[in-house]
Amino acid sequence: MKKRLWKKAQIEIPEISFGAASLSGEGGGYGFGEISEENAVKLVLKAYEKGYRLFDTAPIYGFGLSEKRLGKALKNLRDQVLLVSKGGITWHENKRVNLTNEPKIIESMLHQSLKDLKTDYIDLYMIHWPDPQVDIRRPLDVLKEAQDKGKIRFIGLCNTSIEELNKAQEICEISMVQNEFNLFANEIKNDLFPYLLKHEIGFMSWGTLDKGILSGTVSMDRKYDASDARSWAPWWKNQNLKEKLEQVKKWQENLPQGKTIMDFALEFNLSFKEITTVLIGVKTIDQLNIRFGR
Repeated sequence: MKKRLWKKAQIEIPEISFGAASLSGEGGGYGFGEISEENAVKLVLKAYEKGYRLFDTAPIYGFGLSEKRLGKALKNLRDQVLLVSKGGITWHENKRVNLTNEPKIIESMLHQSLKDLKTDYIDLYMIHWPDPQVDIRRPLDVLKEAQDKGKIRFIGLCNTSIEELNKAQEICEISMVQNEFNLFANEIKNDLFPYLLKHEIGFMSWGTLDKGILSGTVSMDRKYDASDARSWAPWWKNQNLKEKLEQVKKWQENLPQGKTIMDFALEFNLSFKEITTVLIGVKTIDQLNIRFGR
């Protein structure tokens, strides 16, 4: 598998990385359906066997279950992989989700992630979503202190903007950005990408396959189990799914024989030099063999 240089870290990363929201299983929150702990661990180890070294997770994936399963799977491979996690989306006892970048919450979430991932440090820790009520510099003060203590190697921002990045870099060096980017959502190439290139900040795309739409596995009548966020989430139900599927069909009809819409989607993202790695989630080893066996 080809690798790209993450300049700030001076680390080569495979072009495709493991999005661990797929490990959430019955945990709920932001996840993509049931998967047993045994199968989740086997899946992660098989991904490692195939050459994958960056594993991206967050507490909201399964309300902590993704991190716990990832930690269990990789505990004996810790120094061979890059672990990415995030803070800022927490939840109450009744599982009501709460977005907050308050420094005390970020600090608490970081410590819990370290525990759940069974590690003394996280390679890349990111603020998950901007909080309009909290200046980004406040939680970054906490993360910079944690970085100085060796609990974090690098700091990043997700779903961010140039304005927020300028503020953030008053406090610490931002090494990586993670935003949605795919064939349907790619406006940031016009403004954010030139900024990242200028400042040598890495970029990883989430939503690379638009939650399955660009993998060719989604149809209008597909049903999702209760632990799959696509069965209830407004961001899925309120989108223009019919129009997207029609566009996918048109793209597929015009592709050379043997090339899939997923190939086309991955090649599109990887055609941008600003992108360090693309995140893809899988739930089974069969899917892993198709998607990661390149």
